[in-house]
Amino acid sequence: MSQLIHLKSIADLSRLLNENQSHPLVAVVDFSQTTDHIQEESRITTDFYSVMFKNYCKSYVTYGRKAIDFNEGSLICMAPNQVITIDTEIEPRENPMGWGLFFHPDLIRNTSLNAKMKDYSFFSYEITEALHLSEKEKQLLFECIVKIQTELKENIDDYSQTIIVSTIELLLNYCNRFYGRQFITRKATNRDVFVKVEALLKQHFSIKTLPNGLPTVKYLADAVNLSPGYLGDLLKKETGLNAQEHIHHYVIEEAKNILLNSNQSVSEIAYHLGFDYPQYFSRLFKQKTGTTPLEFRNLN
Repeated sequence: MSQLIHLKSIADLSRLLNENQSHPLVAVVDFSQTTDHIQEESRITTDFYSVMFKNYCKSYVTYGRKAIDFNEGSLICMAPNQVITIDTEIEPRENPMGWGLFFHPDLIRNTSLNAKMKDYSFFSYEITEALHLSEKEKQLLFECIVKIQTELKENIDDYSQTIIVSTIELLLNYCNRFYGRQFITRKATNRDVFVKVEALLKQHFSIKTLPNGLPTVKYLADAVNLSPGYLGDLLKKETGLNAQEHIHHYVIEEAKNILLNSNQSVSEIAYHLGFDYPQYFSRLFKQKTGTTPLEFRNLN
Protein backbone atom coordinates (compact mmCIF):
# COMPACT_ATOMS: atom_id res chain seq x y z
CA MET A 1 0.00 0.00 0.00
CA SER A 2 1.37 3.42 -0.96
CA GLN A 3 2.04 6.13 1.59
CA LEU A 4 2.34 9.91 1.51
CA ILE A 5 5.63 11.06 2.99
CA HIS A 6 6.03 14.75 3.78
CA LEU A 7 9.54 15.80 4.75
CA LYS A 8 9.58 19.13 6.54
CA SER A 9 13.28 19.29 7.33
CA ILE A 10 16.68 17.88 6.49
CA ALA A 11 16.42 15.95 9.77
CA ASP A 12 13.27 14.23 8.44
CA LEU A 13 15.20 13.22 5.32
CA SER A 14 18.06 11.86 7.44
CA ARG A 15 15.68 9.71 9.47
CA LEU A 16 14.01 8.40 6.31
CA LEU A 17 17.35 7.36 4.80
CA ASN A 18 19.02 6.32 8.07
CA GLU A 19 21.69 8.92 7.43
CA ASN A 20 23.55 11.06 9.95
CA GLN A 21 23.69 14.66 8.73
CA SER A 22 25.85 17.30 10.39
CA HIS A 23 24.04 20.40 9.11
CA PRO A 24 20.37 21.18 9.84
CA LEU A 25 19.72 23.00 6.53
CA VAL A 26 21.72 21.17 3.86
CA ALA A 27 22.68 17.59 3.11
CA VAL A 28 24.57 15.60 0.49
CA VAL A 29 23.46 11.98 0.20
CA ASP A 30 25.33 9.15 -1.51
CA PHE A 31 22.45 7.01 -2.74
CA SER A 32 24.65 3.95 -3.12
CA GLN A 33 25.22 4.00 0.66
CA THR A 34 21.62 4.50 1.76
CA THR A 35 19.14 1.87 2.88
CA ASP A 36 15.85 2.23 1.06
CA HIS A 37 12.84 1.94 3.39
CA ILE A 38 10.39 3.62 1.04
CA GLN A 39 7.36 1.55 0.06
CA GLU A 40 6.53 1.10 -3.60
CA GLU A 41 4.38 3.84 -5.15
CA SER A 42 5.00 6.11 -2.17
CA ARG A 43 4.37 9.78 -2.80
CA ILE A 44 6.96 12.19 -1.45
CA THR A 45 6.80 15.93 -0.92
CA THR A 46 9.28 18.18 0.88
CA ASP A 47 9.70 21.69 2.26
CA PHE A 48 13.18 21.97 0.74
CA TYR A 49 14.95 21.98 -2.64
CA SER A 50 16.22 18.69 -4.08
CA VAL A 51 18.78 18.10 -6.84
CA MET A 52 19.22 14.38 -7.55
CA PHE A 53 21.38 12.37 -9.90
CA LYS A 54 21.24 8.58 -10.24
CA ASN A 55 22.62 6.06 -12.68
CA TYR A 56 23.26 2.99 -10.56
CA CYS A 57 19.85 1.38 -10.50
CA LYS A 58 16.67 1.09 -12.46
CA SER A 59 14.33 3.63 -10.99
CA TYR A 60 11.13 5.16 -12.22
CA VAL A 61 9.90 8.53 -11.04
CA THR A 62 6.39 9.56 -11.97
CA TYR A 63 4.84 12.99 -11.93
CA GLY A 64 1.09 12.74 -12.35
CA ARG A 65 0.61 10.08 -15.01
CA LYS A 66 3.98 10.65 -16.68
CA ALA A 67 7.09 8.59 -16.00
CA ILE A 68 10.80 8.95 -16.62
CA ASP A 69 13.24 6.08 -16.66
CA PHE A 70 15.96 7.27 -14.30
CA ASN A 71 18.14 4.44 -15.54
CA GLU A 72 20.57 6.25 -17.81
CA GLY A 73 21.77 8.99 -15.50
CA SER A 74 19.47 11.97 -15.39
CA LEU A 75 19.32 14.97 -13.10
CA ILE A 76 16.02 16.06 -11.62
CA CYS A 77 15.42 19.24 -9.64
CA MET A 78 12.47 19.64 -7.29
CA ALA A 79 11.25 22.79 -5.59
CA PRO A 80 9.49 22.64 -2.23
CA ASN A 81 5.95 21.19 -2.26
CA GLN A 82 6.31 19.27 -5.52
CA VAL A 83 4.97 15.73 -5.29
CA ILE A 84 6.59 12.71 -6.93
CA THR A 85 5.96 8.99 -6.82
CA ILE A 86 8.98 6.69 -6.75
CA ASP A 87 9.01 3.05 -7.80
CA THR A 88 12.45 1.43 -7.65
CA GLU A 89 13.94 -1.93 -8.60
CA ILE A 90 17.52 -2.21 -7.45
CA GLU A 91 19.81 -3.40 -10.22
CA PRO A 92 23.45 -2.86 -9.17
CA ARG A 93 25.69 -1.51 -11.89
CA GLU A 94 29.38 -1.47 -12.50
CA ASN A 95 30.85 1.80 -11.18
CA PRO A 96 27.67 2.87 -9.41
CA MET A 97 27.11 6.56 -8.84
CA GLY A 98 24.23 8.49 -7.44
CA TRP A 99 23.90 11.54 -5.23
CA GLY A 100 21.39 14.01 -3.92
CA LEU A 101 21.80 17.59 -2.78
CA PHE A 102 19.07 18.84 -0.46
CA PHE A 103 18.88 22.35 0.96
CA HIS A 104 16.22 24.18 2.92
CA PRO A 105 15.12 27.69 1.82
CA ASP A 106 16.30 28.99 5.20
CA LEU A 107 19.89 28.21 4.15
CA ILE A 108 19.77 30.87 1.43
CA ARG A 109 17.16 33.20 2.94
CA ASN A 110 19.57 36.08 3.63
CA THR A 111 21.88 35.51 0.68
CA SER A 112 22.00 36.81 -2.89
CA LEU A 113 21.13 33.31 -4.11
CA ASN A 114 17.64 33.62 -2.64
CA ALA A 115 16.73 36.37 -5.13
CA LYS A 116 18.22 34.38 -8.00
CA MET A 117 16.21 31.19 -7.41
CA LYS A 118 13.48 32.42 -9.74
CA ASP A 119 16.07 32.40 -12.54
CA TYR A 120 16.48 28.63 -12.18
CA SER A 121 13.25 27.83 -13.99
CA PHE A 122 14.13 24.13 -14.22
CA PHE A 123 12.83 23.75 -10.66
CA SER A 124 9.35 24.22 -12.15
CA TYR A 125 9.84 21.61 -14.89
CA GLU A 126 8.06 18.30 -14.66
CA ILE A 127 10.07 15.23 -13.73
CA THR A 128 9.75 13.95 -17.31
CA GLU A 129 11.81 16.95 -18.42
CA ALA A 130 14.92 15.78 -16.60
CA LEU A 131 18.38 16.92 -17.61
CA HIS A 132 20.38 14.22 -19.39
CA LEU A 133 24.07 14.75 -18.71
CA SER A 134 27.22 14.05 -20.70
CA GLU A 135 30.17 12.48 -18.87
CA LYS A 136 31.92 15.85 -18.66
CA GLU A 137 28.80 17.50 -17.28
CA LYS A 138 28.37 14.74 -14.70
CA GLN A 139 31.94 15.31 -13.53
CA LEU A 140 31.53 19.07 -13.19
CA LEU A 141 28.43 18.68 -11.05
CA PHE A 142 30.05 15.93 -9.00
CA GLU A 143 33.01 18.20 -8.24
CA CYS A 144 30.56 20.73 -6.79
CA ILE A 145 28.95 18.00 -4.70
CA VAL A 146 32.34 16.86 -3.38
CA LYS A 147 33.22 20.44 -2.45
CA ILE A 148 29.96 20.85 -0.51
CA GLN A 149 30.40 17.46 1.11
CA THR A 150 33.95 18.33 2.17
CA GLU A 151 32.81 21.64 3.64
CA LEU A 152 30.06 19.89 5.62
CA LYS A 153 32.68 17.63 7.21
CA GLU A 154 34.75 20.59 8.38
CA ASN A 155 34.13 22.42 11.63
CA ILE A 156 31.49 25.09 11.11
CA ASP A 157 32.98 28.61 11.05
CA ASP A 158 32.12 32.10 9.78
CA TYR A 159 32.86 31.11 6.19
CA SER A 160 31.03 27.78 6.02
CA GLN A 161 27.64 29.03 4.87
CA THR A 162 29.14 31.41 2.31
CA ILE A 163 31.23 28.65 0.73
CA ILE A 164 28.37 26.12 0.73
CA VAL A 165 25.85 28.57 -0.72
CA SER A 166 28.26 29.84 -3.39
CA THR A 167 28.99 26.24 -4.44
CA ILE A 168 25.27 25.47 -4.65
CA GLU A 169 24.89 28.56 -6.82
CA LEU A 170 27.73 27.36 -9.05
CA LEU A 171 26.04 23.97 -9.41
CA LEU A 172 22.71 25.58 -10.32
CA ASN A 173 24.43 27.83 -12.86
CA TYR A 174 25.94 24.73 -14.46
CA CYS A 175 22.44 23.23 -14.59
CA ASN A 176 21.20 26.34 -16.41
CA ARG A 177 24.04 25.99 -18.91
CA PHE A 178 23.45 22.28 -19.43
CA TYR A 179 19.71 22.75 -19.95
CA GLY A 180 20.60 25.36 -22.56
CA ARG A 181 22.76 22.76 -24.26
CA GLN A 182 19.93 20.22 -24.08
CA PHE A 183 17.53 22.63 -25.78
CA ILE A 184 20.08 22.98 -28.61
CA THR A 185 20.78 19.26 -29.00
CA ARG A 186 17.05 18.56 -29.07
CA LYS A 187 16.41 21.25 -31.67
CA ALA A 188 14.53 18.93 -34.05
CA THR A 189 12.17 17.84 -31.28
CA ASN A 190 11.80 21.42 -30.09
CA ARG A 191 10.93 22.51 -33.62
CA ASP A 192 8.11 19.95 -33.68
CA VAL A 193 6.78 21.40 -30.43
CA PHE A 194 6.97 24.93 -31.83
CA VAL A 195 5.07 23.90 -34.97
CA LYS A 196 2.37 22.27 -32.88
CA VAL A 197 2.02 25.34 -30.66
CA GLU A 198 1.72 27.56 -33.74
CA ALA A 199 -0.96 25.26 -35.16
CA LEU A 200 -2.91 25.32 -31.90
CA LEU A 201 -2.89 29.10 -31.79
CA LYS A 202 -3.85 29.45 -35.46
CA GLN A 203 -6.68 26.99 -34.97
CA HIS A 204 -7.91 28.81 -31.86
CA PHE A 205 -8.06 32.20 -33.54
CA SER A 206 -9.49 30.88 -36.80
CA ILE A 207 -12.74 29.97 -35.05
CA LYS A 208 -15.41 32.65 -35.47
CA THR A 209 -16.63 32.32 -31.89
CA LEU A 210 -13.55 31.82 -29.77
CA PRO A 211 -13.93 28.96 -27.28
CA ASN A 212 -13.24 29.60 -23.59
CA GLY A 213 -11.64 32.99 -24.11
CA LEU A 214 -7.90 33.47 -24.39
CA PRO A 215 -5.70 30.38 -24.63
CA THR A 216 -3.43 29.97 -21.62
CA VAL A 217 0.14 28.81 -21.30
CA LYS A 218 -1.12 25.79 -19.36
CA TYR A 219 -3.51 24.91 -22.20
CA LEU A 220 -0.64 24.94 -24.71
CA ALA A 221 1.68 23.04 -22.37
CA ASP A 222 -0.90 20.32 -21.71
CA ALA A 223 -1.50 19.97 -25.45
CA VAL A 224 2.18 19.24 -26.12
CA ASN A 225 2.74 17.22 -22.91
CA LEU A 226 5.17 19.64 -21.28
CA SER A 227 5.15 21.74 -18.16
CA PRO A 228 4.39 25.47 -18.62
CA GLY A 229 7.89 26.38 -17.44
CA TYR A 230 9.67 24.01 -19.81
CA LEU A 231 7.50 25.06 -22.76
CA GLY A 232 8.20 28.72 -22.07
CA ASP A 233 11.96 28.15 -21.95
CA LEU A 234 11.87 25.91 -25.03
CA LEU A 235 10.04 28.52 -27.10
CA LYS A 236 12.32 31.27 -25.80
CA LYS A 237 15.39 29.33 -26.97
CA GLU A 238 13.73 28.51 -30.30
CA THR A 239 12.16 31.85 -31.22
CA GLY A 240 13.13 34.50 -28.67
CA LEU A 241 9.54 34.66 -27.41
CA ASN A 242 8.16 32.72 -24.47
CA ALA A 243 4.76 31.02 -24.49
CA GLN A 244 2.85 34.02 -23.12
CA GLU A 245 4.45 36.28 -25.71
CA HIS A 246 3.37 33.88 -28.48
CA ILE A 247 -0.20 34.03 -27.20
CA HIS A 248 -0.07 37.84 -27.11
CA HIS A 249 1.25 37.93 -30.69
CA TYR A 250 -1.71 35.95 -31.97
CA VAL A 251 -4.17 37.98 -29.86
CA ILE A 252 -2.89 41.24 -31.32
CA GLU A 253 -2.90 39.93 -34.89
CA GLU A 254 -6.50 38.76 -34.50
CA ALA A 255 -7.44 42.09 -32.93
CA LYS A 256 -5.94 43.94 -35.91
CA ASN A 257 -8.00 41.81 -38.32
CA ILE A 258 -11.22 42.54 -36.43
CA LEU A 259 -10.48 46.25 -36.09
CA LEU A 260 -9.94 46.63 -39.83
CA ASN A 261 -12.73 44.32 -41.01
CA SER A 262 -15.64 45.06 -38.69
CA ASN A 263 -17.46 47.85 -36.92
CA GLN A 264 -17.26 46.21 -33.50
CA SER A 265 -16.42 48.49 -30.62
CA VAL A 266 -13.19 48.07 -28.69
CA SER A 267 -15.13 46.58 -25.78
CA GLU A 268 -16.88 44.08 -28.06
CA ILE A 269 -13.56 43.02 -29.55
CA ALA A 270 -12.03 42.65 -26.12
CA TYR A 271 -14.83 40.39 -24.86
CA HIS A 272 -14.80 38.44 -28.14
CA LEU A 273 -11.10 37.72 -27.70
CA GLY A 274 -11.64 36.55 -24.13
CA PHE A 275 -10.57 39.55 -22.07
CA ASP A 276 -12.52 40.11 -18.87
CA TYR A 277 -11.73 43.82 -18.93
CA PRO A 278 -11.54 45.95 -22.13
CA GLN A 279 -8.99 48.23 -20.42
CA TYR A 280 -6.53 45.34 -20.20
CA PHE A 281 -7.00 44.62 -23.91
CA SER A 282 -6.40 48.26 -24.84
CA ARG A 283 -3.33 48.44 -22.61
CA LEU A 284 -1.85 45.26 -24.13
CA PHE A 285 -2.62 46.44 -27.66
CA LYS A 286 -0.82 49.76 -27.12
CA GLN A 287 2.09 48.02 -25.44
CA LYS A 288 2.56 45.73 -28.45
CA THR A 289 1.78 48.15 -31.30
CA GLY A 290 2.48 51.63 -29.95
CA THR A 291 -1.09 52.77 -30.69
CA THR A 292 -4.49 52.31 -29.09
CA PRO A 293 -7.02 50.07 -30.89
CA LEU A 294 -9.00 53.11 -32.10
CA GLU A 295 -5.85 54.88 -33.30
CA PHE A 296 -4.86 51.76 -35.22
CA ARG A 297 -8.30 51.59 -36.88
CA ASN A 298 -8.29 55.26 -37.82
CA LEU A 299 -4.71 55.19 -39.14
CA ASN A 300 -5.48 52.28 -41.45
